[in-house]
Amino acid sequence: MPIPLVNSVASWFLKKRFHQIDLFLKYPYEVQNELLINLLELSKNTVIGQKYDFKSINSYREFARRVPVSTYESYHDLIERTRKGEQNVFWSKPIKWFAKSSGTTNAKSKFIPVSNASLEDCHYAAGKDLLCMYLNNNPNSELFNGKNLRLGGSKELYEENGTIFGDLSAILIDNMPFWAEFSSTPSNKVSLMSDWEKKMQAIVDESIKENVTSLAGVPSWMLVLLNNVLETTGYSNLLEIWPNLEVYFHGGVSFMPYEEQYKKIIPSSSFKYYETYNASEGFFAIQDQNHSDELLLMLDYGIFYEFIPMDTYGTAKEKVIPLFEVEKGKNYAMIITTNAGLWRYQIGDTVRFTCIDPYRIKVTGRTKHFINVFGEELIIENTDQALKSVSQKIGCEISDYTVAPIFMEGKNKGAHEWLIEFKTTPKDLHYFTELLDNALKALNSDYEAKRYNNMTLNLPKINVARQGLFHDWLKTKNKLGGQHKIPRLSNFRTFLEELLKLS
Repeated sequence: MPIPLVNSVASWFLKKRFHQIDLFLKYPYEVQNELLINLLELSKNTVIGQKYDFKSINSYREFARRVPVSTYESYHDLIERTRKGEQNVFWSKPIKWFAKSSGTTNAKSKFIPVSNASLEDCHYAAGKDLLCMYLNNNPNSELFNGKNLRLGGSKELYEENGTIFGDLSAILIDNMPFWAEFSSTPSNKVSLMSDWEKKMQAIVDESIKENVTSLAGVPSWMLVLLNNVLETTGYSNLLEIWPNLEVYFHGGVSFMPYEEQYKKIIPSSSFKYYETYNASEGFFAIQDQNHSDELLLMLDYGIFYEFIPMDTYGTAKEKVIPLFEVEKGKNYAMIITTNAGLWRYQIGDTVRFTCIDPYRIKVTGRTKHFINVFGEELIIENTDQALKSVSQKIGCEISDYTVAPIFMEGKNKGAHEWLIEFKTTPKDLHYFTELLDNALKALNSDYEAKRYNNMTLNLPKINVARQGLFHDWLKTKNKLGGQHKIPRLSNFRTFLEELLKLS
């Protein structure tokens, strides 16, 4: 299909879709409330619907009063029943697919239900919206003149008891229309390879022959792939291989620690970066403006949102609030009710609202990945921002990092111990440490208070990791590639001690 025609079709779809988007922008509460009532109506005859008598619930307040907030652990038995073939347990339509979640590095796997509705009305709908928003903001784009280099999970789909489980990306690829493969590289065969290291080279071999115009994948693993592309071809930047490369659609982990490295291998001021916020449980938000660091919360993907203010999270005063009660600038744990049968489910992510008209957010971290041993309330957003600031100031590059507490012992005060794998190591590590400490103080008043005159916390301790350490650690856990992430912050020393031992 000629490119002008493709863009015209996309423009037509965009205008039609923008009318729907405009509805939830103008009437967010009404759209969300109607969505909740529809989900309850659809599931009133399920096992969970009968347990909580969904058919008699006609308001959010009654829903919140009657249905408890859930976690994966509380859902496990219901999910296992459905994985063994029983249906109508928590969702009225048959559930065939389960996304094997790799959102953490814990040994225990999670199997997140994926319904037809969540595939079509959430994940695929979001993909279309993302492209349309991008084309609307960039009318001269030649995106469809080439192919999208996609980097998904490294697991194959496994059949079990008549249901199928695997990485979400594998499920999405497996259910895409046949023509979608023609606009992507690598082939589905390579995309679904289970051996991550063999798969990486296979992707390189296929993609360097194509006219790649866009990239899509998790920043950490995509960077590994792109550096392999440069190493294989001998070129110094990606535009020498793919001169028509124009945009990178990314999500999964914060882009902040990797931004400068991408700018080096894609040296173009016109190149665009578009962030998404999705997970096995659903697709939640999309960057809808060029050069923005905010994500528009999508309110009509079959997901009903609630939030727990993080200043009450895990305390006796913990409270759950609906979307219309959130405040700009505050940090919240997110709770979702979905069109795949997750009811008031804690996804484990934290977000901060940057705007409430419309609702725009930034992902700030994980409910389990923070440090608050000494009352410092350090979150991933703080550490990512501090590292970016210091790296720009002294010209170093960071591949990966993790942080854990040094606990108080006797008269010794506490501290934070960092393990950082540098791509370019700072010349003066003590100066780097001081700059990092000062950056964290500027970003987090609680950290600053605990560091005042070394009252509670001493200066951070920085360890330099050998090259490839984090890669090797993930490999020992059989968690290379795809959506697997390094735990950035922890209140415990488990991850750090394992890494130091391997180092």
